[in-house]
Amino acid sequence: MDLGLNGKRAVVTGGSRGIGLGIARAFAREGADVLITARTQSAVARAAEEIASEFGVAARGIASDVATAEGCAAIVAAAAEMGGADIFVSNAGTGSNETVMDAPDEKWLEFWNLHVMAAVRLSRGLAPQMEARGGGAMLMNASICAVQPLWYEPIYNTTKAALMMFSKCLSTEMIGRNIRVNTVNPGLVRTPDWENTARELRGEKWEDYLQEVADEHAPIRRFASVEELADFCVFLCSARASYLVGSAVHVDGGMLRTV
Repeated sequence: MDLGLNGKRAVVTGGSRGIGLGIARAFAREGADVLITARTQSAVARAAEEIASEFGVAARGIASDVATAEGCAAIVAAAAEMGGADIFVSNAGTGSNETVMDAPDEKWLEFWNLHVMAAVRLSRGLAPQMEARGGGAMLMNASICAVQPLWYEPIYNTTKAALMMFSKCLSTEMIGRNIRVNTVNPGLVRTPDWENTARELRGEKWEDYLQEVADEHAPIRRFASVEELADFCVFLCSARASYLVGSAVHVDGGMLRTV
């Protein structure tokens, strides 16, 4: 299936590893040029070089902290230097671990800036570029926890739910500019972070831990691969999903327990 992405330009935050890197690679495989961002210059530069070498597209890595207004402005400027963005995937984020009673205000604000304000600032900054190029697509990577929270990460749950609502509001505003906005809510995805956590908790039996988590939460009884999720995200941003507007799509192996 031709997704119609050859020659498009995609901006992916949190793109040096894990889900973000997988999404950037999937775009490049379809012929799209990519701008990936992360906080560590060496990691994001290496990832961009590998993408360009493997897929023969233009790939640029920029070190930037999307939790800051300055970091977002740098990304918008870099996209403009490449000729403008057609696609934006707001992927940068991380999990939390706290209780509401113990978490300080500073932690709430840190996650708000990372998960919500980064999406706000980058959407606002990249939209004019997309409109000038005839339209585009934005995808917010939220989480199954936005609708089915886990007890030990209330800040993550709350900010991801806010991201999903922001996406819905933005979709109504952007469709008049021929820019589609949607949300993806992944369940269990086998990322380096999950694997590192499992090793810390179980040592050599870390694979057993991941299986226990999958058995507990996902009726499919396994984690998704990064590639499985990435391929779906790229499809959502393609012309093949042109009637999808303002949707929140769960990619969770049956983890969501409600309709």
